[in-house]
Amino acid sequence: MTSQDVLGQTTRLASSTALLQVLFRVVTFGLNAFTLRYLSRELIGVVNVRLSLLYSTVVFLAREAFRRACLSGSTKRNWTKTINLLWLTVPLGVFWSLFLGLVWLHLLEVPDPSVVPHYKAGVVAFGLSAVIELLGEPLWVLAQAHLFVRLKVIAESLSVVSKCILTVTLVVFYPHWGLYIFSLAQLLYVSILVMCYIIYFMVFLGSPEATKKSFPVVRMKALLPTLVEDETFVNWKEARLTWSFFKQSFLKQILTEGERYVMTFLNVLNFGDQGVYDIVNNLGSLVARFIFLPIEESFYVFFAKVLERGKNVKDQKQDDVAMAANVLELLLKLVLLIGLTITVFGYAYSQLALDIYGGSMLSSGTGPDLLRCYSLYVLFLAINGVTECFTFALMCKEEVDRYNFVMLALSFTFLCISYFLTQWHGSIGFILANCLNMGIRIAHSIHYIYDYFKESTYRPLRGLLPSPFLVLVYILSGVITGFSEVFLCCDKGWMGRLIHICMGALCFAATIITMFSTETKLIHFVRSQ
Repeated sequence: MTSQDVLGQTTRLASSTALLQVLFRVVTFGLNAFTLRYLSRELIGVVNVRLSLLYSTVVFLAREAFRRACLSGSTKRNWTKTINLLWLTVPLGVFWSLFLGLVWLHLLEVPDPSVVPHYKAGVVAFGLSAVIELLGEPLWVLAQAHLFVRLKVIAESLSVVSKCILTVTLVVFYPHWGLYIFSLAQLLYVSILVMCYIIYFMVFLGSPEATKKSFPVVRMKALLPTLVEDETFVNWKEARLTWSFFKQSFLKQILTEGERYVMTFLNVLNFGDQGVYDIVNNLGSLVARFIFLPIEESFYVFFAKVLERGKNVKDQKQDDVAMAANVLELLLKLVLLIGLTITVFGYAYSQLALDIYGGSMLSSGTGPDLLRCYSLYVLFLAINGVTECFTFALMCKEEVDRYNFVMLALSFTFLCISYFLTQWHGSIGFILANCLNMGIRIAHSIHYIYDYFKESTYRPLRGLLPSPFLVLVYILSGVITGFSEVFLCCDKGWMGRLIHICMGALCFAATIITMFSTETKLIHFVRSQ
């Protein structure tokens, strides 16, 4: 497969995953708005913060390092050893599920049973769901490595739709079930997800399509752990790389979910406030999750396939270097412009969005300020996602190990800053701490990219420099919509709101037109892919 083919398939994977994330977030968006009218804030806080944190921590610690290591390099490898290595995620998941489950049950504050019933059952169900999902990990990595776009879209779409249908049904007819509702929905989600991958590979393996593609696995039995005579059980190079990524993933999880850990272990917010924070957080992260995350995941695969890990720029194929540098520059420009747009327009429309979505419960108090801060945080997320995906795809084992020490210091600093900023400014402190955290990570990745390309003629970091005229339009749009919010929204009635929306639409249109006029190279790249 040529580099151009990899780019084409990676772009399709990113766009398909982005559409899938749109579905997920829109469904979650609607589900939260719906459940707010039937369930308490405390119950939503326990599910969306406490139990979701248990599930995400188990699956992240059990599989993230394996995914990073096993998706690096070419698809031409000894897949038997790679599959053997991936099956180690299951016992690792069982360990983390049992250990963290005991922590969640016996060391953390237990919610009031009259407000949040069946907490113990929820902890068991969410821990078990993480282990069930890990059973499909070898299949997921195989599909991702060979860019099976439709499989991922169909499997995750069916899973999330089934989960939401069951949740809505139980919430309407059996709201007194409490955490049983979300436990059953979570178990259904992971079961359907894993079964979709199993059924697909049962049909695909041995088919003419698999033979035509020279797929490295020919039967389902080969997807189970297999002893290879006179050879090691796993590829030790992959295993060592996995261990390096594991140490890093532990720290990255703390940085990624840091505010939830602070909320869970230090009790800086009650369960009701945690519920409001999570709702605002989900609303603020809509674009970040359905655009930036698919780009990061998909183009990590692209950079890992096109460039060879651990080699400097002079030792790589120069055509591949040119393509990677060009793609990196345009990706940086793309996410920068998306992030700037969200930051500028998010500031003036946060209160209106929350008022429409959740009424005065969300639009009063700290809700609007929280969403405004999150709009700025999205800009940091946008840049960090692309810079880190390139950096992690190219780092050798020694560089990954060195970076782990940086992450260790950053993790400790982040947790301390989160705690003190939260004491000072409530839940907004979490967002400010995250901005600082992301800024440091971006600086590290930019330094790595600069050093990597400094001996070549390519300067992909120019993607972080938008057109001066476009910057001027952003500034004017921010000022106009800011004044519009002050004088027209949100206590001036629906007519004032409508005029405020129209002002934003005109400024947004002017921004898009300027973007098309000044960033022609980026527009051509997006259209051609």
